[in-house]
Amino acid sequence: MSAKTQSVDVLICGSGSAGLCAAVWLSRYNINYKILERRSGRLQIGQADGVQTRTVEIFDSFGIADPLLKEAYHVLEISFWSPDDSDKDGGIKRKRYAADKETGISHQPHVILNQAKLNELMIGLLDAGEAGEGRIGYGVEVKGVVVEGEGGFPVRVDVVEEGSEKVYRAKYVLGCDGAHSAVRRSLGYKMVGDTSDSVWGVMDIYPSTGFPDIRKKCVINSAAGNILIIPREGDSLVRFYVELPGGTKPSDVTLESLHAHAQRVFSPYNMEFAETAWWSAYSIGQRHADFFHKDYRVFLTGDACHTHSPKAGQGMNVSLQDGHNIGWKLGMILRGLAKPSLLETYVAEREKTAVELIEFDRGFTKLFSSKYRAENGITPEFFAEQFVKAGRYTAGQAVLYNGNDIIEPGEGDAALGSRVTVGMRFPSAQVVRFCDAKAMQLAKAMPADGQWHVVVFAGDLAKPEAAERLKKAADTLQGIALSFTPASADPDSVLDGILVIFSDRKKIEQEQIPDFFTPTTGKWKMKSLMKTFADDESYNSGHGHAYKEYGVDPEKGAVVVVRPDQYVAKILKIEDVESLNGFFDKFLVRQR
Repeated sequence: MSAKTQSVDVLICGSGSAGLCAAVWLSRYNINYKILERRSGRLQIGQADGVQTRTVEIFDSFGIADPLLKEAYHVLEISFWSPDDSDKDGGIKRKRYAADKETGISHQPHVILNQAKLNELMIGLLDAGEAGEGRIGYGVEVKGVVVEGEGGFPVRVDVVEEGSEKVYRAKYVLGCDGAHSAVRRSLGYKMVGDTSDSVWGVMDIYPSTGFPDIRKKCVINSAAGNILIIPREGDSLVRFYVELPGGTKPSDVTLESLHAHAQRVFSPYNMEFAETAWWSAYSIGQRHADFFHKDYRVFLTGDACHTHSPKAGQGMNVSLQDGHNIGWKLGMILRGLAKPSLLETYVAEREKTAVELIEFDRGFTKLFSSKYRAENGITPEFFAEQFVKAGRYTAGQAVLYNGNDIIEPGEGDAALGSRVTVGMRFPSAQVVRFCDAKAMQLAKAMPADGQWHVVVFAGDLAKPEAAERLKKAADTLQGIALSFTPASADPDSVLDGILVIFSDRKKIEQEQIPDFFTPTTGKWKMKSLMKTFADDESYNSGHGHAYKEYGVDPEKGAVVVVRPDQYVAKILKIEDVESLNGFFDKFLVRQR
């Protein structure tokens, strides 16, 4: 009997962070997709727990940051411990405190929350809640993936589902199925890299201890070894990453030996383990896939294409951001809004990110190695300095995409917005919404709804020359936006205009705001008043000084093009907005 066959636009193999984040985007674009998961049900307790500030920003753009932040542990301070020179028995002493997050790096915090909870929040967004659960097929094992020419559904995926063979035909397939990816193996792709002889143990424990910093993120360098402490959500659970002695094999590690070694590191403080919720031991390795796609029809994401140590808290976050990157691109293509060549930017952007991650992780893990520090004369003070300096990267805020069809840097960028970098995520600053005087972060005006945002810093509209300059630019932008917008869609559904003025908002009237920034939208076809903001004093939250934060001269103004994933695509003069016709023409499909 022939296997049953089902066709779907996008088949996602794996329901981890990357797969679910891509699925959230596909749901928002109303794309026909299916997730296949080898496990028999939802993830109950994940091994990943660190949530970068960039990931919190993504969850905020999806509208699910509040429950995340409510339940999570907020990482605010790091303490560094090293040998106490005055203790002949080799005990440890706190040497330094540091802020966990660089000031101004993000308006969101760094938090700790179990991956299972993060997955649950994303599943809640799939096709408006519980109905999205039907999009996930559990207990499905992928057996083979092959691209069979072009055609409507050129990718064939053979699976075993509920004990029976089944075939899926898809336009696109995402391999989000982890380090032992069946999709990657089926394509014949390999992981390249190496494994070190450094072995670490990890455990989630309920400690009974007199150690004073047990509820802080903490790095301990002692004569007995190293421990990284990560407090978990709730008031009691704590994660330990424990460096084990040289020559240790992961298979030889027992929970008892892990406990005993941790107790030696904490000397002279007592450390008892009321309960161990989970533990493991591993060798540190850094690898990435030799190829990230097959014919731009099958794509690898997350651990399927990059693996590394867990101590920098990158795995779940970078994987999720892989899915975030490709999800909106597939959505635009399958809705007929963008050209298929847009997918080439996924490979260019995320392969570069993976390679940089591997290189960062090699250096970062060396700092944790007692052997490496001894051989290279690295002091505890130098270690602490390097750990703090790595904060921007570990926060997920150092990603820089090179120029491509949707990233267009220019020589004069710094003169237009000195603190806005083309190819990096658009930073947020406090502004005051014009229509209701609400102080808010500008990022809140750019939710993950699939729109490209054209942010216009127009200067002071009380000055006639600024008002006239804005009027001309808005008329041009409106024409460009409509040319890429389907006739049946809201005028801001593809290109969304956002206006930030440098004015005393009380001296500006609504009729001075051009129509491009007040589109008629929605079920009742009402004029939207939610897209205009002032860089002005608020009633209760002070002044955000947004123009200063972005490095924009109010006399000159600027236009910043922001992608649906909040990365900066281009910055230009207000007088040059006509050039956006050619920019968008490279990857968007003209609708009329």
